[in-house]
Amino acid sequence: MTENKLPAWDLSDLYNGINDPAVNRDLQRYKEMSEKFATDYKGKLASLNASEFADSLKVYEEISVIGDILGEFAYLNMCTQMKNNEAMAFYQNISEKLTDYAKPTVFYTLEINQLPEDKLAGWMKDEKVAFYKHWLERVRRFKKHELSEEVEEVLLEKSITSSSAWVRLYEEHSSRLKFIVDGKEYNDAEISKLLQDKDPAVREKAGKELNRVSKENSPLFAFIYNMVIKDKAIEDEKRGYEKPISERNLHENVKDEVVDALAETVKKNYQHISHRFYKLKAKWLGVDKIQYWDRNAPLPCAEDLHYSWDEAVKLVLNAYREFSEDLYKTALPFFENNWIDVPPRDGKRSGAFAAGTTSTKHPYLFLNFVGKQNDVLTLAHELGHGCHMRLRQKNGDLNETSRMTSEEVASVFGEMITFQSMLRSIDDDKAKLCLIASKVNDMINTAFRQIAFHFFESKAHDERKGGELSEQRLADIWVEVQKDVLGPSVIVDENSAYIWSQVGHFFFLPFYVYAYSFADCLVNSLYQVSTEDKVNDFPAQYLEMLSKTAVTEYDELLKPFGLNPSDASFWNKGLSLISGYIDELERLDKKIFG
Repeated sequence: MTENKLPAWDLSDLYNGINDPAVNRDLQRYKEMSEKFATDYKGKLASLNASEFADSLKVYEEISVIGDILGEFAYLNMCTQMKNNEAMAFYQNISEKLTDYAKPTVFYTLEINQLPEDKLAGWMKDEKVAFYKHWLERVRRFKKHELSEEVEEVLLEKSITSSSAWVRLYEEHSSRLKFIVDGKEYNDAEISKLLQDKDPAVREKAGKELNRVSKENSPLFAFIYNMVIKDKAIEDEKRGYEKPISERNLHENVKDEVVDALAETVKKNYQHISHRFYKLKAKWLGVDKIQYWDRNAPLPCAEDLHYSWDEAVKLVLNAYREFSEDLYKTALPFFENNWIDVPPRDGKRSGAFAAGTTSTKHPYLFLNFVGKQNDVLTLAHELGHGCHMRLRQKNGDLNETSRMTSEEVASVFGEMITFQSMLRSIDDDKAKLCLIASKVNDMINTAFRQIAFHFFESKAHDERKGGELSEQRLADIWVEVQKDVLGPSVIVDENSAYIWSQVGHFFFLPFYVYAYSFADCLVNSLYQVSTEDKVNDFPAQYLEMLSKTAVTEYDELLKPFGLNPSDASFWNKGLSLISGYIDELERLDKKIFG
C-alpha cells in the first residue's frame, strides 16, 4: 500500500489554498463586521426589544461562522504539512488576526450576563430568540467567572502568545521528532504502529526508542507543560474556579462531584477489570509480566491481518448499514467526496480526529492509516464523529458548542457496532478470543487508561501550585498512575517513564481525557440497552439522540433508553460490559488452552 493510492482531503470547499484572495476578503469582512457590531450594539443591549436582540444574535453568529471557517482552514492546512514553514506561518498569521479582529465583540457576552433574568425571560418568548436558548444558557453559566471587558480583551490578546503559543511549540516540535529502529527512520505516528507488531523484539525496540526520544526531549516538554499549567492556573484564579478541572466541567455542564464519582468508580474497578485482563494477556504472550510497550501487542494466536483502505471502508460502512440505513447514508458522502485525509506522511501530525467547521460546511476526517485492525476501528471511531457532526447541523452554529463528554458518544458507538459486526462473522474460537481481547484492550485504554491520565493531570496541576515540576517528577507521577491502572502483570519502569509527553491532550486541552471514559461507559450502557430489545426502534431513537446532544441535557437525552447518569449504578452498568467480555475471554481461554 502506497500513500499516493490513499485519499487526501480537498480543502477547496473552504478556500483554494492559502493564497486564495477570498482569505483576505473574509478576514477584512470579519474585521469590519466585528467593528460594526460593536458600534451597533455595545452598551445598548438592555434597550433592545426581542426582535432587535434576535437580530444581534444572528449577526454575532454570522461573524463567528466567518472566523470558524478561516481558523479551521488554517489548522487543517497546517496539520498535513507541519514542516512547511509557509503553512505554519499562515496558521499563526490567521490565528493572530482573528484574535485581534475579535476584540470589538468581547463586550457581547459580558453585557448579556449583566441583563436581569426577567429581561431575558421576556425575550425568550420571541421564537427567533428562543432558537438560541441553549447558547444563552451556556453564556449565563459562566457569568460569575467573567471579568471586566478590559481584562477579557487583554486575556484574548495574550492567548496567542501564552497558551496557544505553547501548544503550537509542542505540536511543531513533536511533528519533527525522529525515531530510529534497526536503522530505519520513523515519525511518531509510524513508530506507534510498530508497538502492534507481532515480533516482540520489534515492539521492544520501538517502545524503548519512543521512551528514549521522549526522555531526550523531556526538558523542553516539561517546560512547555509547566507553562501550560501555570498559564491556566493564573486565569483560573482570576476567574474564581475552585479546582483546575472546574472550568472544563462547566463547559461540559457536569458537576465536579459527578466527574469525581466517575473517576473513583473506574479506579475501584482497576483490579476487577484492568488487572484481570493484563494477567490473561501475560499468559497468552507466554510471560509472567508484560512490558509496558506490549499492552497493545497482538496475541500470538492472532492472524497478522492487513486491511487495504477499500477493505476497511467496506467493513465499516457495512457495519454502519447493518445498524441503520440512515446512519449509512450519513456516512457515505465522506467516501464519495474528498473529505478524509488518510495516509501517514512526513510532516503530518500524528493521531486521528474529526473536524467540524460550521453548519454550512461538511466535516473533515484526519487519519494515519497503515492497514492494521486498529486502523479499521479508528476509521469507525472518526466516522462516528463525522456523522454526529452532520446530524447536528440543523441546530445552528452558536448552539453547537458541544460538550466533549457527548462528542465521544457517536465515535465510541461507531467502534462498537463495527466490532460487533466483525465478531458475528467469526466462528473459530481462537479468532474470536483474539478479536474480543483486542476490543477489551481498546476499551481498557478508553475507560481505564484515560482515567489514569485524568489522575496524572490532577496530580500535576495540584503539585504545580508549589512550584515548577521537573521532568523527573512528571515521570515519577506517570509511573505511579500507570502502575495503579495496569496492575502487577505489567512492567512500568524507567523504560516507559517519559511517555506522558506523548499525550497531546495534556497540552492542548487540559482535563479533556475523562470525556473518553465518560463516553465509553455511556456507550456501553447504551449498547446493552440495544441488545435487550426494550426500546422501540432503537437505531432511530439513537440517531435522534445524536442530533440533540448539544442542545439537551443528559437526563433528557437518555430517558428514552431508561438510563440515568445521575445514578451511581449507571457507571457500573457501563463497566460491567467490559467485565462480561473478560468473563467470555476466561471461558474461551479455558476451552482452548486448558
